[in-house]
Amino acid sequence: MAKAPDTTLQRFQSPAARQSAALDELVRQAVFGAPDERDRARWLIWEIGQHAGVRPASIHELYLARGRGEVRPFTTPAINVRVLAYDSARAIFRAARRLDVGAVICEIARSEIGYTDQRPAEYVAVMTAAALREGFTGPLFIQGDHVQVNAKKYAAEPDTELQAIRTLIEEELHAGFYNIDVDTSTLVDLSQGTLDQQQRVNYERAAELTKFIRDREPDGVTVSVGAEIGEVGGKNSDVHELKAFMDGYARTLARLGRYTGISKISVQTGTSHGGVVLPDGSIAKVQLDLEALEALSAEARGTYGLGGAVQHGASTLPPDAFGNFPRVEAIEIHLATNFQTMVFDHPRLPADLRREINEWVKAECKDERKKGDTEEQFIYKSRKKAIGPFKRRMWDLPADVRSAIAADLERTFAFLFEQLRVADTRAITDRYVRPPLQSHAQPRPVAVAAPDDLEAGE
Repeated sequence: MAKAPDTTLQRFQSPAARQSAALDELVRQAVFGAPDERDRARWLIWEIGQHAGVRPASIHELYLARGRGEVRPFTTPAINVRVLAYDSARAIFRAARRLDVGAVICEIARSEIGYTDQRPAEYVAVMTAAALREGFTGPLFIQGDHVQVNAKKYAAEPDTELQAIRTLIEEELHAGFYNIDVDTSTLVDLSQGTLDQQQRVNYERAAELTKFIRDREPDGVTVSVGAEIGEVGGKNSDVHELKAFMDGYARTLARLGRYTGISKISVQTGTSHGGVVLPDGSIAKVQLDLEALEALSAEARGTYGLGGAVQHGASTLPPDAFGNFPRVEAIEIHLATNFQTMVFDHPRLPADLRREINEWVKAECKDERKKGDTEEQFIYKSRKKAIGPFKRRMWDLPADVRSAIAADLERTFAFLFEQLRVADTRAITDRYVRPPLQSHAQPRPVAVAAPDDLEAGE
């Protein structure tokens, strides 16, 4: 960009400029530019968004209002934008604008940051630019999903693993992630004799990380913090476990000081991340315990004042399942794998690129292949690792191919928004969420890229 920053910002004050190919070029620089160009583009996108009313925000107050019964039941979709990120996010915001959706989250997990090659600052820039490009305005909810403690690393070196989590949280907060799901559920020890003992390490570490976030959140922002009581894919959660966690969490947080706690609680009710892959590469039918989810959500709201319970690993459920989530008053649902599958398996994706991706997976991920896996099972489970290495190739797909893929994604997003009852949530979102203006200092040019060596997790 040859123009001075103030001139560029002035140019993008026009909605026509924000919804033009000029923004496409700016976001491309934010992703693939040389370090000084990249950082300047990210800064520009942030400032454009701040002045256009597309500001990173916390969903905390909206969730607490839902917990108090002040707003109708809805289930916020939290969408993991992994592959073809800009086009996918544009599809989200097109559908959201058309259906007047305010309650929608874009998120990325600790593990995904590494294999998708999307660090927090890049992710915020891409999500912001996508919203601007589609004329979406209002709070922009960006979430750190599964900021998860690795149990094996914690067992070996707990301080080192916790420091890696704290470092990532600081990076996410600085970038504009004002919704953070702390996941210490990997530390639950079901061999212990009481529920309190089983959940103790989980609730103590979750409370400590809540304090860490509160001590660093920006002025005027109460970050929406989530915690988790049951690891996804493991034993189903129940109300007794929720009470053990929440009571222990409250005691621990009170000992640490006067801090606002979590706004939601993630539970396990029968799903698994990515679904259970059958030998032909299809997904097995899930036995979802909706009664447990309803009971957990009611307890979270009625006893603890939270927004409700969160369902993970749900994107591979059958279409007729999604209407159940607002019916049982789940506050949030996490959706990821199906959108990745739609891109990788799309009929318009060039066949040679699909073959190249599959060959890369077979060569580079062969150590991840489990005994007894068919090739279809192995590729389905491992091809997410190709997202980062093939990121530029996907961005460089012909416009008509990207448009065809994005159109199918948009139809899916719109269907989910209607099923989850977040259509027409714009007004209630704006009533409870008013993100402050946060103007950042212009970054200084750098000569050499700093090494990007922060661990992304497992």
